[in-house]
Amino acid sequence: MTDAVVLGWQQRIRDAAASGRPLRIRGGGSKDFYGQEPVGELLDTTPLAGIVDYDPTELVLTARAGTPLAEVERVLADAGQMLAFEPPHFGPGATLGGTVAAGLSGPRRPYAGAVRDLVLGTRILDGRGTELAFGGRVMKNVAGFDVARLMTGALGTLGVLLEISLKCQPLPKAVTVRVLECGAAESLRLTCGWAAQPLSLAGTCHVDGRLVVRLAGAAPAVAAAAARIGGSAWPEGDALFASLREQTHPFFAAAGGPGRALWRLAVKPTAPYADLGGAQLIEWGGALRWLDLDAGADPQPLRAWAASHGGHATLFRGGDKAAGVFQPLDETLLGLHRRLKANFDPQGILNRGRLYPGL
Repeated sequence: MTDAVVLGWQQRIRDAAASGRPLRIRGGGSKDFYGQEPVGELLDTTPLAGIVDYDPTELVLTARAGTPLAEVERVLADAGQMLAFEPPHFGPGATLGGTVAAGLSGPRRPYAGAVRDLVLGTRILDGRGTELAFGGRVMKNVAGFDVARLMTGALGTLGVLLEISLKCQPLPKAVTVRVLECGAAESLRLTCGWAAQPLSLAGTCHVDGRLVVRLAGAAPAVAAAAARIGGSAWPEGDALFASLREQTHPFFAAAGGPGRALWRLAVKPTAPYADLGGAQLIEWGGALRWLDLDAGADPQPLRAWAASHGGHATLFRGGDKAAGVFQPLDETLLGLHRRLKANFDPQGILNRGRLYPGL
């Protein structure tokens, strides 16, 4: 069955390349909203599902791209492990391939690593229908360009993911959540100071005048960190961080709604708090700032501010995508993207324009 699915996809890709017809690569569709508008004939990846190899003692799992993310997390949890980057689902149909292709990480990301940090290897079909393998199933030094990680966040523009190997992590022995009443500027001062200390941090959030801090790890370390941070215990903390991961928190219910646009600003955590024209929710110790703006707001000042603080601004939900969802690239980076696209997908048929118009 698996071989037949891959062979069928290879033929479809070759036919599409010959005619110049774009293909829209899609798993569960839970992240269709992300990036430029999807175009082309649907190539559904969900038939290629199943866990290929998992040895808990090695902390490595290999699964096919169409495997439901919920299934992967269930299998890991049964063995006392997890995906450390805490990937968002955004819907019941989320797949492992879509998770890696989107490259999105949850609240734990700055403390446990991003998606690409934990991808060990991939198998893909390129835009010629050729099957390629990169990386492996073990942690090792990589000589040259790490192509497996290059597929992370590419939104399927460089290849159809077939199989992914990921590094896993043991579940923490203890988790606690603390809450402190403070403003955004004070929140940034505190989280930047904590970042240099061994405090078992596993997530931070500032919203509505509160700084919420999740601590996870060995029980003695968590207890010591809680005493150092202070504040008060928040029993609802688990639900809060789940709502941040899946964007079901009330902040996100308003942002990105009718007439609104949800912006995602990734900047240096030391960037000062600034009034950017709308309500903000701050995660990742200050490195991730969600902003609720009017859908018609000019994105240029926002992108200039993000760039001045070592980052970029992405139109995450809602708004007008005509100006580009992602921060415009300079000529050097745009040229690199074009060369990569030409090498992996010379006819430009795979998720055409999903990252940047014209690619």
